[in-house]
Amino acid sequence: MIGFSFRHTDETSRVKKAANDASFRNLGHAAASIRLTARRLIKKSKSYAAAGEPVRTRDRRLPNAIVYDVSKNKQYAIVGPAYSLAGPVGGAHEHGGMFRRRRYDKRSFMAPSLDRNTLRFATSFGGSIG
Repeated sequence: MIGFSFRHTDETSRVKKAANDASFRNLGHAAASIRLTARRLIKKSKSYAAAGEPVRTRDRRLPNAIVYDVSKNKQYAIVGPAYSLAGPVGGAHEHGGMFRRRRYDKRSFMAPSLDRNTLRFATSFGGSIG
């Protein structure tokens, strides 16, 4: 007669915690990377940017207003100009539209930042639980 025994320990909670921690860490890195790219796209200049180019600034308020926040519980990140620091001007430049009775052409800086960093995200998330 052949007999055997084994012990089983449930490690599900440890694996979930490791996955959540890695996701939070990687989302933070991704958001910081998008923020840095967006800030670098906004050049300091006295002249206006042409339509379709990233916005230019005279006093660096808009790039300094770009912030990010990562939610640990819901696993998402938000990146963009803080309304409390820059007001609605960031949205007017990003999407085009009216601001202070002036028409703004679309001068995106956040969308190109996301596009430039998208390929990096797949490699940074892969193999992050270990």
